[in-house]
Amino acid sequence: MSRRDVLRAQGAYFLVTGLWPLVHMASFEAVTGPKVDDWLVRMVGLLAAVIGGTLYLAAQRGTRALEVMVLAVSSALAFAAIDTWYAMKGRISPIYLADAALEIAIVLLLVNAADDPPA
Repeated sequence: MSRRDVLRAQGAYFLVTGLWPLVHMASFEAVTGPKVDDWLVRMVGLLAAVIGGTLYLAAQRGTRALEVMVLAVSSALAFAAIDTWYAMKGRISPIYLADAALEIAIVLLLVNAADDPPA
């Protein structure tokens, strides 16, 4: 799998999961558990969607900038850290541990992916 493929998949995942609570909060809460501050869920969702859109666009264009990799890896690690910390404390649903595992898998795929030829 190429780095471009991984970035495209990560971008799509962040975009879809980021927009989900904006499109249908009830189904989002049915899977992830009830939320106290809907505005905060929506804000994090928008940020995830923006990151996802940026990563997807960079992959589509074949952008090889270091900043794209930094954004991809650091955002995945940030989500994994928060998911793990608060799920282990019982503050959020254990379903977030599945997201954390996926985020770590994304990082490993990005780091080990074959370099793409120049665009």
